[in-house]
Amino acid sequence: MIHEHVLIEQSPALSGTVPLVGAKNAVLVSMASLILTAGLSKLTNVPFSNDVEQMIQLLRDLGASILVDYANNSLEIDTTDLCHWRVNVEIMKKMRASILVMGPLLARFGKADIALPGGCLIGARPIDFHLKAFAKMGVTIETSGEYLTSRVTDLKAQRFVLEYPSVGATENIMMAATRAIGTTHILNAALEPEVFDLIEILQKMGASIAVEAPATIVIQGVKELRPLEHKVMYDRLEAGSLLLAAAITGGEIIIPEAPTDYMDVFLVKLQEMGHEINKTADGKGLHFKATKYPQAVSFKTMPYPGFPTDLQAPMTAALCLASGTSIVHETVFENRLLHVRELQKMGAQISIDNNTATIKGVEQLYGAQVIATDIRASCALVLAGLAATGQTTMTGVHHLKRGYQGFAEKIAALGGKVAIKSS
Repeated sequence: MIHEHVLIEQSPALSGTVPLVGAKNAVLVSMASLILTAGLSKLTNVPFSNDVEQMIQLLRDLGASILVDYANNSLEIDTTDLCHWRVNVEIMKKMRASILVMGPLLARFGKADIALPGGCLIGARPIDFHLKAFAKMGVTIETSGEYLTSRVTDLKAQRFVLEYPSVGATENIMMAATRAIGTTHILNAALEPEVFDLIEILQKMGASIAVEAPATIVIQGVKELRPLEHKVMYDRLEAGSLLLAAAITGGEIIIPEAPTDYMDVFLVKLQEMGHEINKTADGKGLHFKATKYPQAVSFKTMPYPGFPTDLQAPMTAALCLASGTSIVHETVFENRLLHVRELQKMGAQISIDNNTATIKGVEQLYGAQVIATDIRASCALVLAGLAATGQTTMTGVHHLKRGYQGFAEKIAALGGKVAIKSS
């Protein structure tokens, strides 16, 4: 068996222009939503991370025909002959986002057989929200071996009040509701940019969807939906990760397509650290110049428009070298500070109390052997390695590849000393 690891060495200040690709968290649900239609659809600006490759295989197993164009980052997905509703167990164990096919399958076939999904080890992330919602819509759910079998004759519109604004539950309910009988209301809905990207897709298909205050999504069911072409939104999380890579190395980079409208709270925190951020001349991108003397800042993760939990780990890495004491409250997932233990191996001064990390800035980090436990932790450890003296070896590379397309290669193109090795 081939084992991969990332080798990182202390790097000079990153410099240059770096392109973004589409958002992983948007494209996965975009692909799942195409189950709702019968015909040929096209997605552009697709990031070919490992999770996307898994979703391609999942849809093929269900009967979809897919043409992959790696050179142009596009997918042509024909769901005309998609006729299966039992989802591959192995894929579901690897990728939590596979649960997002449940709503579309129930809407199209009235049937969905799924296993419990896998993914990152960052908390319970229960699918109970999804199952309770579908049961309320008239779905019968039973356990059969390693599968949950779901059956319904006609999905019925309902009024949902989510206990928590779960992105996945909001998306799954919304997709199912597009073909349910009546009008569905989702209160306390997630309003992340990726949710709005899905709303745009569903509206292009012919769905009737409106967003009302406060945090309510209203869906009027229709009988059928049509294929479409859609450009996936740019990845605000990849943009944030690249900005933090520049920050931790004292670099200066330009991101031509940075989705700044969705990054306000994060960008403010970078400015509070002392970094300089300006829009590019065309108003579409960011010009970032790191300060030589980063200052400590404190924040807590929150659903959008708050500080994104997916940038907490990379931000924590950057704050390890900031002057002063930073306090980070993780409020979204209860087990998302596993990267702290690995950063401590590198000399970081961090203490944890429940879901709060207190970071005392140090002058230097040191290379070490570290293990990535999830997608964003892998990014954080790569960033720390760029600033650490000596060499850092990171295992758990599959997490990095699940969340990013060519992240190590992009850092290397900016002057970073990072490479993925096989053994």
